[in-house]
Amino acid sequence: MTLADLRKNYSRGALDAADVDPDPVRQFETWFAQAVDARLPEPNAMTLATVDAQGRPSARIVLIKGVDERGFVFFTNYESRKGRELAANSAVSLLFHWIELERQVRIEGRVEKTSAEESDAYYASRPLGSRIGAWASDQSQPLESREALEAREREMIARYGETPPRPPHWGGYRLVPDTIEFWQGRPSRLHDRIVYTRESTDGPWRIGRLAP
Repeated sequence: MTLADLRKNYSRGALDAADVDPDPVRQFETWFAQAVDARLPEPNAMTLATVDAQGRPSARIVLIKGVDERGFVFFTNYESRKGRELAANSAVSLLFHWIELERQVRIEGRVEKTSAEESDAYYASRPLGSRIGAWASDQSQPLESREALEAREREMIARYGETPPRPPHWGGYRLVPDTIEFWQGRPSRLHDRIVYTRESTDGPWRIGRLAP
């Protein structure tokens, strides 16, 4: 079998504009709950795509940590590659791929930092090892060796014990969406694509269908 021979015919469901919620965030919450109920592995994992100041794109998997009418929240090191790219260009895209349900959700918009209070609250909820790790890792910077990273971890444990404060270089981002697309796989690659768009953050959502 060659790469060209790898294919799957999708047939688990259908999606019509008449059946979706008028609010795309509520529609997302419905689909997300179904992904959780289906016991998919890490249903909160999403691809985050960013663009640097020269227009070069990059993508990586991160975990969503909050969603409400204001947008979609994730946390990271502000000095990491993605943090630097977000500082240069706030336009981003998120992608959820729940292959077992033959579904994707694409979300586009601009990010803003969450409040210090939100970042503090989430940081405090993390396991101790993850809180220490936020201090130990200079994310995306060259690293001499694994041993150097582990030595830095021991240093941070000795310095902060069980009560490390949130690093000033670590916190949350909220993607404020202007486009959200729901994709349901269908037979013969004639997939259903329902897209919500709006022109401003407080404007009404418009619902349409895209060709597969």
